[in-house]
Amino acid sequence: MLGNYIATYSIDIAALIFLCYLIYNNNLLNQNRKAPFYFGTALTILIILAEAGTILVGNDSSGLRYLNIICNVFGFALTPVLPIIFIAIFDVNLLKSNKLIVLPSLLNLCITVLSPFFGFVFFVDASNHYQRGNLFFVFVAAYIINMILLLRTTVMTKKGSHDPIRAESIALSFFVVAGTSVQLFVPSVHSSWHSVSLTLLLYYLVLSEYDGSFDALTRLYNRAAFAKAAKKLDGKKLYSVVVLDIDNFKEINDAYGHDYGDSVLKSIASVISESFNDSCRSYRVGGDEFYIIRRSANQMELDQQIKTMICRLAQERENDRRLPTVSYGYSICKGEAKIGFQQVLIEADMQMYRFKEVHKDLPKKSPQAKSARVL
Repeated sequence: MLGNYIATYSIDIAALIFLCYLIYNNNLLNQNRKAPFYFGTALTILIILAEAGTILVGNDSSGLRYLNIICNVFGFALTPVLPIIFIAIFDVNLLKSNKLIVLPSLLNLCITVLSPFFGFVFFVDASNHYQRGNLFFVFVAAYIINMILLLRTTVMTKKGSHDPIRAESIALSFFVVAGTSVQLFVPSVHSSWHSVSLTLLLYYLVLSEYDGSFDALTRLYNRAAFAKAAKKLDGKKLYSVVVLDIDNFKEINDAYGHDYGDSVLKSIASVISESFNDSCRSYRVGGDEFYIIRRSANQMELDQQIKTMICRLAQERENDRRLPTVSYGYSICKGEAKIGFQQVLIEADMQMYRFKEVHKDLPKKSPQAKSARVL
């Protein structure tokens, strides 16, 4: 039995060390996630070693009582912290904006550190026999509270910001809750750290794909993400597609340099992000081309969002007269006819070019009426 524990824990630790190697060499993963990933991996390895230590030296009366106590302190003090680490991996800003969620973990840490002296959470007697203390429920409560916070974070996260991975994150949260809860109620079943190790690996895969779907410069979604979204929209009845192109962007680059050109792209991308709500997803698909997919066919709302974008861009241009204008076109699919997404996109693109031509030839005339079509 002891050999089985050693083998499985060794496999978990080897997998987590390999995960650290993958994280280090991954250029797609958001840099803000890497520190929580490293910390969570190191914490899991430490807890696995602590649990292995309690199994190896537990009930051994050959002078290893103090090692048993140390291993229990590490295990009980650090275990409730792991759900908080998962929250930080998912979105570190959620943790930064609400530091009070670490209070249950801190309370548990304090009581656990005092347990060797007062037997609060656990007690190891002179014969090296372990038993739960009268305040063991504090550890259980801290663990359950943090798990609930993890579930709430993924389930209640504002729709839009993490929409593409929301379902996967919820599933992984339930998975780690279920996997670790088994051992909490049935101590003889050592399933927790296999579940945590597997969850960390799955989180890495899910978040690497998610982070890799963003354009590095503008932080809008990239062309690959657009292609994936386009496949899902084929056959859908109600949606809108907006096509945007920066006017005279080549001349901007030639006149002011590529560094300024990059700042233009970031400024316009920021305006786009702030102008379209959570029912929209914005993409940078080329050098100066942007697409927006809106999960609605309401033309009045879309016109208002485009008007907001134009007004915000005009405000930006008051601060920097070099900042270019944009041309746009959109197409609304209301499902009256069976048309594919590509046809809707082509129609929006054609409307954008008509807008550009009218804007170039008749700068004083508003071309908005020629910039849209409902299919």
